Amino acid sequence: MPQIVDCRAEQPESEERARRENGSALLLFPAGILIMVVLAAIAVDLSATFLAQRELRDATAAAANDAASALASGSFYTANQVALDSQAVESVARHRVAQSLDVRRHLDVAVTVRLLPATPSDCRPTVVVEATARVRPIFAGAVEAPAGPSDIAARSAAQAHSGPARCG
Repeated sequence: MPQIVDCRAEQPESEERARRENGSALLLFPAGILIMVVLAAIAVDLSATFLAQRELRDATAAAANDAASALASGSFYTANQVALDSQAVESVARHRVAQSLDVRRHLDVAVTVRLLPATPSDCRPTVVVEATARVRPIFAGAVEAPAGPSDIAARSAAQAHSGPARCG
């Protein structure tokens, strides 16, 4: 004959377990919120770094384009050649990068400007603007993360021209 088990006898034990675990979700909720806040802080710091890098890239592109228009007026108007004034190129590029960047976000900005001469295949000189900077994280300092400022870099080039390239 099969044995009949009374399930009601086990019920008080499960009720007692439920009473002991009562409130455990209350302890997990703040831990979950803390994890969400830390993940949000990491996302904000990464976004700020990517924004600063994009701004640096845009600033170097604008500087290269502006510097490529720093024509040496004597050679352009007398010999109809595209020649760049190296001092004007350097000055225009550095000024444009400094004007374009937010000094509160971009720390220790270093700008390098090179003027590459025209090649036989393409008679236009090229201006290359390279910049490096450091970006301080927004929230990493608040949670005492060991990571300090991030290094970012950008490089842009532009050619000087006054129409179709014509090698003389």
